[in-house]
Amino acid sequence: MARPPTRAAEDKVRIVLAVLRGEMTIAEAARREAVSQTSIANWRDQFLDGGQQAVAAGGPTKPTTREQHLAAECEQLAAALGEAHMELRLWRKGGALYPASTSSTRPASRPT
Repeated sequence: MARPPTRAAEDKVRIVLAVLRGEMTIAEAARREAVSQTSIANWRDQFLDGGQQAVAAGGPTKPTTREQHLAAECEQLAAALGEAHMELRLWRKGGALYPASTSSTRPASRPT
């Protein structure tokens, strides 16, 4: 007999929270959701263990190396965008940033 598909994490949390709140027993939840009582008990234990580990860790975790790298890259890109914006504003106000070109007084048209 084929094994039924696994439940989504949101469904497991919803079921476990209903059991922990006392809204239903594990047996009732198993009947309603068509899963075994053992599965629900395992989900409950995993949920509680995860919560215990989070509390023991003492707050938010520090950013990973990848997150730090991405944050630095975002800062660099924001700075570059700001510089490009300022250059464009100055160029539109009369080209104070760059000397006027001798070949043309108008910028090249945009491709359509």
